[in-house]
Amino acid sequence: MIEFRNVSKSYWTGERRKVILDRASFRVELGNSLGILAPNGTGKTTLINMMAGLEKPDEGDILRRSRISFPLGFMGGIVGRLTAMENARYIARLYGKDPDYLEAFCRWVCGLEEYFDMPVGTYSAGMRARFSFSLLLALDFDIYLIDEGMPATTDAAFNKKAGHILRERLKTATVVIVSHQASTLEKFCRSAAVLKDGQLIMFDTLEEAKELYDYEAQSA
Repeated sequence: MIEFRNVSKSYWTGERRKVILDRASFRVELGNSLGILAPNGTGKTTLINMMAGLEKPDEGDILRRSRISFPLGFMGGIVGRLTAMENARYIARLYGKDPDYLEAFCRWVCGLEEYFDMPVGTYSAGMRARFSFSLLLALDFDIYLIDEGMPATTDAAFNKKAGHILRERLKTATVVIVSHQASTLEKFCRSAAVLKDGQLIMFDTLEEAKELYDYEAQSA
C-alpha cells in the first residue's frame, strides 16, 4: 500500500510557484492497479517519484507498506562507466538477490548481445531503456511504478517480450501508471484518477476519470 496524507509539493519556476499537490490525501491499495491521468507539465513524474521515495514532499506524510519499484525508465543507481553486466550484479547485491540470476535474466530480456559487456554510458537511449526495464522486471515488487507507459524502443521483439513479462507480473502485483493519454492505461488499470489543481481525484473506473479529463481538456 502507498498512502499520501495531506501531502503538498510545489516548485518555484522563476516566475511563479507551480503546485503539484495541495494537501492531497489518497491511497493505492494492493490488488487495485491505478491509472493517473494528467496533462503534460502538471507534475506526473514528480508524483511517481514521490511514490518511489525519490522526491520528498514539502509537507505531509507518505506511507509505504509494500515493496515498491523504482519508476520504469529511472536510471539512478546505474553507473555509466560500468558495463550492464557489472551494473546488474551490483543492483542484485543492493536488493539481496542472486547476482548470477539477475545477470542472466537481464541478458535474456535485453537482447543486447555483446553490448551487455560494454559500458552503459556508451548506449543509445533505446538500449538504456531496454536495460533499465530488464532490471525492473528482474526484481520482485508488490507495486510497479510506470511513467508514461512502456519504454520507447524500436525493437519489436524486446517490446513483445518485456510486455508479456510485465503482464505476467501484474497478475500478482499492482501497477501505478501516470500518463496524459487514457489509451496508455487501458491495458493495465481498472480504477483511475485525475491530477487536477493539486488534488488527485479518484474514480472507480477509467471511463469516469476519462470523462472529467476530457471535459477539463476541452475547457482549457
